[in-house]
Amino acid sequence: MQDHKPRTAAAARTSYSLRLGFFYGALFLILGVHLPYLPVWLDVRGLSAVEIAIVTAAPLFLRIFITPTIAMLADRTGSHRTLINVLAWTAVVLAVGLSQLQGFWLILLFAMLLAIAFSTIMPLTETIAVAGVRTHGLDYGRMRLWGSITFVVAGFIGGWLIDHVGAGVVIGCIIAGVIVTAGFGWMLPECATARPDRYRENPAERPERKAPSGYGLREAQKLVGSPIFLAFLVAVGAAQGAHGMFYTFGALSWHAQGISTAWVGTLWAIAIAGEVALFAYSGNVIRRWGPVTLMLAATGAAIARWALMSLAPPLTALIPLQMLHTLTYGGSHLAAMHFIARAVPESAQGTAQALYASVASGVVMGISTLASGWLYARVGSQAYLAMAALAAVGLVGAIIVRARWSGGLLWSESEERPA
Repeated sequence: MQDHKPRTAAAARTSYSLRLGFFYGALFLILGVHLPYLPVWLDVRGLSAVEIAIVTAAPLFLRIFITPTIAMLADRTGSHRTLINVLAWTAVVLAVGLSQLQGFWLILLFAMLLAIAFSTIMPLTETIAVAGVRTHGLDYGRMRLWGSITFVVAGFIGGWLIDHVGAGVVIGCIIAGVIVTAGFGWMLPECATARPDRYRENPAERPERKAPSGYGLREAQKLVGSPIFLAFLVAVGAAQGAHGMFYTFGALSWHAQGISTAWVGTLWAIAIAGEVALFAYSGNVIRRWGPVTLMLAATGAAIARWALMSLAPPLTALIPLQMLHTLTYGGSHLAAMHFIARAVPESAQGTAQALYASVASGVVMGISTLASGWLYARVGSQAYLAMAALAAVGLVGAIIVRARWSGGLLWSESEERPA
């Protein structure tokens, strides 16, 4: 009888981790095709480079308003899993509709709504994952790496199908991905209620948590009023946003160099393989480096990666450059997750995730994507220089976080003003 509770707790941790791992794997089936190959599908639909950039960037700007609103509602109601399932099935309907469309304006509308639907799922899922880290002591990277693995698989299969069937198959792969994601959404755990370490052995001693007031507006105001959190958003937002040119025109620019779709998929796989390795050993990496050092490394690597990519390097040079994705994306994202887990109070976790997603994958990525469309049409791969400059801004933000953050919460639950 004495071992019953430890075994039950271990089983709960394992179940929580496995269900999140499965869902990450399903969700990234969409991203593994949508991210590298949607521009290829848009190209064969007859859209221009500027129109492709608009279709890619438009949902990023709308996320600024939609994602935080949904996240604050989830924080208020605790309905993260329910909202994820609603968004997933909405994405199914939108993907099927998109497959039947022609013409810029209709494609823009459905592609924009589809991207918002499945991208808003991500911060809600991250909130559930970070709650598991804080409550059950789970390894975030070990859960998240399954998404990276299926991203690689989807990229390989998508590239092979494009070569053998044609670019029209892209939308079919996206439909398959959203259906699988909607199916696995029902397996997600409810968001764990985080508690300090001192309550893990005696949860009955944990004080009651009060529901946040104002549907998360008060927490959002505290976050944006914190210079440290704003510097964090600059650092990770610039590191993530600097991928805008690569995500939108990477495959097209490689095709222009004569690189096959199969090699495009291989280059993506090389990038994600490093990301998988980082997430697999993320616990050791975070213990040794900490989130801020990882931010500094990510922004520094991004400056080097995009500056060199502006030279339109040959295939042999692209391989090591793709390995830098381990830091430029994987490192910056891992740093963001652990910074939020350590610095943001429990009541504002979902709101912080939404602000991170809205800035990093929203406003900054949207601006860089629109700019890359205009630049790519005029200077080709030299547009990557603008991405290197953006990464340099992120490095400044990371340096400010290093100088000002003590490593603890930005504010306690009882305080009115953030650090």
